[in-house]
Amino acid sequence: MRLYNSLTKRVEEFIPIEEGRVSMYTCGPTVYHFAHIGNLRSYICEDVLEKLLRFSGLDVKRVMNITDVGHLSSDADTGEDKMLKGAKREHKTVMEIARYYTDAFFSDCAKLNIKTPDVVEPATNCIPEFIHMIEGLLEKGYAYKAGENIYFDTSRLKEYYVFGNQNEDELMVGVRDDVTEDTNKRNKNDFVLWFTKSKFEDQALKWESPWGVGYPGWHIECSCISMKHLGEKLDLHCGGIDNMFPHHTNEIAQSESFIGHKWCNYWFHVHHLNDETGKMSKSKGEFLTVSLLEKKGYAPLVYRLFVLQSHYRKPLTFSFETLDQTAATYKKLKSRIASVADEGNVDEAALKEWHDKFVQEVGDDCNTAMGLTLLYDVLKSELNGATKRRIIEDYDRVLSLDLLKEDEEEAVDDELRAYVEARIEERAEAKKAKDFARADAIRDELASKGIMIKDTREGVVWSRA
Repeated sequence: MRLYNSLTKRVEEFIPIEEGRVSMYTCGPTVYHFAHIGNLRSYICEDVLEKLLRFSGLDVKRVMNITDVGHLSSDADTGEDKMLKGAKREHKTVMEIARYYTDAFFSDCAKLNIKTPDVVEPATNCIPEFIHMIEGLLEKGYAYKAGENIYFDTSRLKEYYVFGNQNEDELMVGVRDDVTEDTNKRNKNDFVLWFTKSKFEDQALKWESPWGVGYPGWHIECSCISMKHLGEKLDLHCGGIDNMFPHHTNEIAQSESFIGHKWCNYWFHVHHLNDETGKMSKSKGEFLTVSLLEKKGYAPLVYRLFVLQSHYRKPLTFSFETLDQTAATYKKLKSRIASVADEGNVDEAALKEWHDKFVQEVGDDCNTAMGLTLLYDVLKSELNGATKRRIIEDYDRVLSLDLLKEDEEEAVDDELRAYVEARIEERAEAKKAKDFARADAIRDELASKGIMIKDTREGVVWSRA
């Protein structure tokens, strides 16, 4: 398997530290609001990667954090506390907000067939681990106390901008909105490890620490949660491209300073989903969620297919017109697969051959579009029906599009289908004869049986209410 490594900026062969086993960490959500579909693009791509690693025969342990404390509205330790902002907005406690939006996040993931990681750890569970790492950084001279807060000292590092995507000029105070002068910092790049004296006098969650009552900064949590469950050497760290700086940069700084050696070998970053006005954001008012897509009549897996049609390292632009096209593609694909008769004996040699093709092609930097191409190649092949269906089932372990699952409409028994289609034809004849009362009566008759019909430019479509 080959992956683009954001740290080295090249596609590399993926070689786990321990043969056959992969330690994988995913930056989880800050649970102060619903996840928008731009956030969920990252989780879909990370889900595919995890399943592809397993598909390739590797044993994967994947850990994800839940940020329920410490994340300010700017990733650079400035702005408003996101959790407190959510609590004020909805007149609830911070933990009520955290529980509600954690459940909502995993509900969205389930609709998108995103597997729940093996370990999910809220930041508030790990305060002792945060304090332990901060104490170690202070002892080693990588952290300092100023203004009653604890800061990481980036001047102690030989190299801070490990991803090479930032420079000193970009961090000049007042040049960028997300960098505000903090007079307690020795260097403008330093970041908070622990807030003791906070500008938020009403901060809801606080803990005792060696430095007084306070709460952790955002960046410390992923380092500690990863090490708690995966040890001091990590194979693979995932996140959205916007996490690269400063969050992942700061994770590497504090982790490697604490443990004294390289921490993570491969970094996997998913690029932005944009709408027609630019990058998606929760600050734009009504933002796009899975629930909103459902209200507009789109199945969540249509959005998953939309994501899989593109490469994770390319920005992707969302529009409802494109989603309509994807919905039509998904329906045709499901229909085509449903028409494959489960006949003959499974050709085990062919099954292995097509399995290996998928590992080779999709395993070349998580190329999901090539996985879809292989799926169509299987359908066009001369293989018998039973073998085709087994290969499709195999591929769907990674694609997770419910390719062989019958939709509710497809599961309607033949007798009901024949009845409805006959009544729709009678209604069409009535309308042609300008007998609109008869046409309306047929519509009402179908509605009384729980059958809803809709006139479209492509003809009449029906569904069960």
